[in-house]
Amino acid sequence: MANDSVEEGNPSRPLLYEENSELRCGDCSGSGTSSATTVLVLSTFVAVAGSYVFGSAVGYSSPAQSGIIKDLGLSVAEYSLFGSIVTIGAMLGAIISGKLADYTGRRGTMGLAEIFCIVGWLDIAFSKVAWWLDLGRLLVGCGMGLLSYVVPVYIAEITPKNLRGGFTTVHQLMICLGVSLSYLIGASVNWRTLALIGTIPCLIQLIGLFFIPESPRWLAKNGQRKECEAALQRLRGDDDISNEAAEIREYTETLLRLSEAGILELFQWKYAHSLIVGVGLMVLQQFGGVNAVAFYASSIFISAGFSGSIGMIAMVIVQLPMTLLGVLLMDKSGRRPLLLVSAAGTCLGCLLVGLSFLLQDLHQWEQVTPHWALVGVLVYTGSFSLGMGGIPWVIMSEIFPINMKGSAGSLVTLVSWLGSWIVSYAFNFLMKWSSAGTFMVFSGICCLTVLFVAKLLPETKDRTLEEIQASMNPLSAKKIDLTDS
Repeated sequence: MANDSVEEGNPSRPLLYEENSELRCGDCSGSGTSSATTVLVLSTFVAVAGSYVFGSAVGYSSPAQSGIIKDLGLSVAEYSLFGSIVTIGAMLGAIISGKLADYTGRRGTMGLAEIFCIVGWLDIAFSKVAWWLDLGRLLVGCGMGLLSYVVPVYIAEITPKNLRGGFTTVHQLMICLGVSLSYLIGASVNWRTLALIGTIPCLIQLIGLFFIPESPRWLAKNGQRKECEAALQRLRGDDDISNEAAEIREYTETLLRLSEAGILELFQWKYAHSLIVGVGLMVLQQFGGVNAVAFYASSIFISAGFSGSIGMIAMVIVQLPMTLLGVLLMDKSGRRPLLLVSAAGTCLGCLLVGLSFLLQDLHQWEQVTPHWALVGVLVYTGSFSLGMGGIPWVIMSEIFPINMKGSAGSLVTLVSWLGSWIVSYAFNFLMKWSSAGTFMVFSGICCLTVLFVAKLLPETKDRTLEEIQASMNPLSAKKIDLTDS
């Protein structure tokens, strides 16, 4: 699966455009390059309001724990079910996310997700018994599963190629902001009020959806040519959209001559590179230990002999600026270099935490090992926020052709949430087995991520979605060319 057109050739002329003269659209080098217009910024803001909802749901269970257990008389096991059932809901949402986004549109899917979340938050806020609480958490999880797919896809499809990486990474920034503010607000209000506050960003997105355009690429896929051009013109302002509109329309029309890819059809050789990259990044992201660190950071600090509260505050201080730095660097440094640095940093962070626990077990340097654990977790958190948190979702939104994006997106998102559940469920058992060994395993997986990125990940910076998808799936492109001949 060598990808010469990505690594060695001219990235502005992928295979599809070289072999099929009918798909050339004039000066494509300028296509997709534009400035950030007011409509584009507004559309991105409305979309990432859903990302904030995602983050606030993740961050809710920690500050709400003591209040819910006290008021409803839950056992630790019952509360653990409440905390983890959100990932089950997210998996259910992920299963239908791609197809739903294809059939109802990107805006329609975001709207449905927010209805799930609003009903879920209200259910939690007014719960009197445990099963109502769990039902509300499950509904919020369903909304999260939909949002985790459709938000980065929508942003990638509306932004010009020179801004796409930075704009798409705002998705991860808002997730971090949602988690952090849930911690801070939850420290001063009770759990019912915190749940009601969770409905505010849901309403912001739900109302905002009426004021933003649908994805031009989705409109083109559904044969709505005039609506596609009108939406694209709104997003680009006064810029000339003729080249970009022609490229989107012609590429989409030829791809749609192929049958819509179902789940089983994804496992054909012609889609192998995209599928390996998309699924591989999500597996490595989750099994690198992110949810173990996020969900159990306080207990990790305490186990290492450090203050849990100070450690959590330090994590928030590191996480937000590093995520913002990743947003700023995304379209300057490129995806590959940023992801390589990020994965290497997470490898180092886990190694430091693992060594801290190992030295404690050996009763060596016990005065400094708690500080090693703190530094290790902060290095891991900062490095993950820099790239591994957001870039896999950016790549996922870029590499799949329109005829397989729904099925592939559902599969990739499901894999991500399944990995999240496995790691969060197994972590406490792994820590009982060996604290040092657990983080050494995470470090090894992060090291494998560096190799995976170096060998298989193409650079997608400054390239249109059509260019990326044609070069990632050369066999599919050849098939299209033969169809046109």
